[in-house]
Amino acid sequence: MFATQEKPIQINAPLTDAQQSILSEEAIRFLGKLAHAFEPRRRQLLAARRVRQQGIDAGAMPEFLPSTAHIRQSDWQVAPIPADLLDRRVEITGPVERKMIINALNSGASVFMADFEDSNSPTWSNVMDGQVNLRDAVRGTITYTSPEGKRYEVCETPAVLMVRPRGWHLVEKHFLVDGEPISASLFDFGLFFFHNAKDLISHGTGPYFYLPKLESHLEARLWNDVFLLAQQELGISSGTIRATVLIETILAAFEMDEILWELREHSAGLNCGRWDYIFSFIKKFGNLPGFVLPDRAQVGMDRHFLRSYVDLLIQTCHRRGIHAMGGMAAQIPIKNDPEANRAALEKVRQDKLREVWAGHDGTWVAHPALVSIAREVFDTYMPFPNQIEKKAAIESNAVAPSDLLTVPNGEITHEGLNRNIDVGLQYLATWLCGNGCVPIYHLMEDAATAEISRAQVWQWIKFAARLSDAQRVTPAMVRKILQHHGERLSGQFPPRMLSLACRLFEQMTTSPEFPEFLTLSAYEFLD
Repeated sequence: MFATQEKPIQINAPLTDAQQSILSEEAIRFLGKLAHAFEPRRRQLLAARRVRQQGIDAGAMPEFLPSTAHIRQSDWQVAPIPADLLDRRVEITGPVERKMIINALNSGASVFMADFEDSNSPTWSNVMDGQVNLRDAVRGTITYTSPEGKRYEVCETPAVLMVRPRGWHLVEKHFLVDGEPISASLFDFGLFFFHNAKDLISHGTGPYFYLPKLESHLEARLWNDVFLLAQQELGISSGTIRATVLIETILAAFEMDEILWELREHSAGLNCGRWDYIFSFIKKFGNLPGFVLPDRAQVGMDRHFLRSYVDLLIQTCHRRGIHAMGGMAAQIPIKNDPEANRAALEKVRQDKLREVWAGHDGTWVAHPALVSIAREVFDTYMPFPNQIEKKAAIESNAVAPSDLLTVPNGEITHEGLNRNIDVGLQYLATWLCGNGCVPIYHLMEDAATAEISRAQVWQWIKFAARLSDAQRVTPAMVRKILQHHGERLSGQFPPRMLSLACRLFEQMTTSPEFPEFLTLSAYEFLD
């Protein structure tokens, strides 16, 4: 128990000496201030999400907000870009594991996004060790020695560091403020900022962040107010923090201008979080029969609703003088099959070509071996730090609400159903074992791609979707396939974890009401 001047704070998990240095009395006090200042608004905004969902279920479709038309229609730009963020042509992402951090910083990418969110299973040890690892990286003292004796250390010109905290919907159950778990967003952001902001500034960079899962500009306003208070508490100039918002919910796509406006002093642009965006599309319209999507493999970035989302994001960012970042290609190198590897790498290359030609200022990769491919594409077609000055003719290429809401056609196949259950189960079992970034069938799966898998199965059951062989998707069919994969995977996972993953996946796909987030449902089972 740690008593602040206001109310007690309780940490209900063990701490190593290194972790104790992260949760110092001063850091705990800082977290308490953030929680007391912003927790009521966070809860109000989550309640607003539920109300908005009820409206969508009743047929009230998203639109560009009439109340903020003046923001969309007026001319303004976000704050000037910091020098070390001008060129972001290749960004690599990954969890906050020690070896991963070193390899990512050394990868040749422009930016490394250290991830506490979708690629990180938020066990207490993962979260706290991640903070230790990032503190060491910022101070230049991070090293790692493998069990085989290989030593890893950071090169002289590492990537610029950005950090993604967990989303507003998540909590950190091991850290209680007034008897309630603290917001995981405030916990992840607060600890990293408190320990590293001044060191980053002294090194000529700054505290830079990625913000996930926002659904409205009011949620961006909350982040902006968090930034203002945090900077004030540490005596750091306002506007030092910079944040890129992932547009990975369908509702945020209708408020891109407004989100940039709210964060204009702290903005580092927007990013196309494509996999979560597809998941959000399924989730938000999951109770509407006209919004049933085909197999995941058929929902590519060439589909109209995704092309429109990309176009709108690029138009919006470039009009406001800031980066429009591309998304993640899920392919990874295939070491034991040269032909399959060539095909996978070509898919990555084509994806990056699409992005640079569309007007993106940079892109994401999930594996160090893909940095060179992405960099070659952007070096060839963007031989300058970014292409923000390349502004589309917005009037002639205006994106309408109907463009963002166009449902892609295509088949639902038994193969697609089987793959969703297989991948979803494997990912969930691995996540429960403490790993949130998982190569499955030569694709890098994280929570976002696993969410698509289980959301589609839930939606197909709800509407008894007809497969290409004329069968209807039923709970019994899903349970049979799930049982098959559970038996097939026995021996690959601890029996208790595999059994729990089977039970959770069944509940999340066959329950009458859609469980909003896989990570919310499963978090209570993590240590």
